Amino acid sequence: MPAARGDEESEPMRSRAPAPTPIHYADVGEIGERIRARRLSPVDLVDACLGRIARLQPRLNAFITVLADEALRQARAAEAEIAAGGWRGPLHGVPVGVKDMFDTAGVRTTAAFERFRDRVPASDAVAVRKLKEAGAMRSSLMQLA
Repeated sequence: MPAARGDEESEPMRSRAPAPTPIHYADVGEIGERIRARRLSPVDLVDACLGRIARLQPRLNAFITVLADEALRQARAAEAEIAAGGWRGPLHGVPVGVKDMFDTAGVRTTAAFERFRDRVPASDAVAVRKLKEAGAMRSSLMQLA
C-alpha cells in the first residue's frame, strides 16, 4: 500500500511555486515595475544584458554595434533619477536594442547597406527619440533580419 502524504516514508513534498523567471525572459512591464519599485537596478539589468550579448553574439551574430559604455552610463543616470523620484514611466531604465535601420545620432547606422557602411546620422529617428524620452537606454544596434 502506498505511503500516505503525512508518513515519514513518503517522498518529500516539492514546492509548486514556479521558478523565478530569468530577467532576460521577464516581460517589459514586470521589469519596468521592478525598476520603479527599486527592486531591480538599471545598472544590474544592463550588466546582465551585456553579459548575455557577450555570451550569445559569437553564435547568433545579432548585433552590429553594442553600446556597452553608453548603456552603462545611461543606466547609472536612470538609477539616480529614479532614486530622486524622477521616474518617467515603464521604460525608464530599461535597455533596448534598436534595429540598424533607425537613425541613431552619433552612432554608425548602416541599414545593412554597403553604401551606408560609414554613415553616422546627426539626429535620432523619431522612434529612437521617443524611446530616449521615455527613459529607455539604447544598448545596441541589431542586424536587419
